[in-house]
Parts: sequence; structure tokens; C-alpha cells
Amino acid sequence: MNISGLRVRITIQKNETVVDKYGNHKSTWTDFFTCWASAVTSGLSASEKESAGHTTEADKLDITVRYSTETAAINSKQYRVLLAGRIYNILSIDEMGFKHNSRRLHIQLAER
Repeated sequence: MNISGLRVRITIQKNETVVDKYGNHKSTWTDFFTCWASAVTSGLSASEKESAGHTTEADKLDITVRYSTETAAINSKQYRVLLAGRIYNILSIDEMGFKHNSRRLHIQLAER
């Protein structure tokens, strides 16, 4: 793994359930881990899609991070990525040959 290629700072957030003082359960995103990563556009990077009469961009990226105990815990259901002030959902995770030196996250810009 080329360490000098890790030039993008990302924050990984975890979806957690928080109980307020009244006992109400609320789903919130909390910062889980911040690390350096390399980001490259995937094959369908700058495409647009139209739904319900308005056009939205479907920005997809591949993020490569170093393997650690924090990045080993990441899954596509409970985590998301913040990159350059934008929110990305994790579509899938590539284990990179199960060598435990890096993980590749396939992410897509979240619709808001």
C-alpha cells in the first residue's frame, strides 16, 4: 500500500440510538473515526439520474483506507462517510484480498 497516496481526510460516522431525558429513542449520527484515505472516482462517477421530475447527481467514489481495528468494524448498514463536507453512503466494502493492510469502501453521494 502506498502511504503517500492517502491525501484525503475523511470522517466515518456511526448510526446510534440515543435516549433523551424523557425516554424517547432517537437515531443520530456520531463521529466514529477520522483517518486519511485515497479517493478515486468509480466507473459511474459523474452521472445524473432523474427521479420524480428533478435531476440529481449520482456521484460514486472508491475510498481506500488503511486496515485497523476501527476500519475493521465498518459495515455498510451502520456507517457513512463525510468527505469534503458531503455525506456519502457506503454501498459495499472490498477486503482487498483479505491481507489486512487496507479496505476499499465503495460510496455514493447521499440524497438529501
